[in-house]
Amino acid sequence: MVQAYILIQTEVGKAAAVAREISGITGVTQAEDVTGPYDVIVRAEARNVDELGKLVVAQIQAVEGITRTLTCPIVHI
Repeated sequence: MVQAYILIQTEVGKAAAVAREISGITGVTQAEDVTGPYDVIVRAEARNVDELGKLVVAQIQAVEGITRTLTCPIVHI
């Protein structure tokens, strides 16, 4: 299982709607609108890195109002 945080920038005033829509996507375990340089932070999981990439590109980035994403895989050192 691969887990990651996805940091999202949205259009002005769209953070809450983006977080709500993303929270319903399979593989997303948490989606919160926040303040700071990013507007939404998502925690997601997938079976492998390829599946995680598909989740981000095909589903999360397709949500209207998103302008940029940064995916940060979780590592256990």
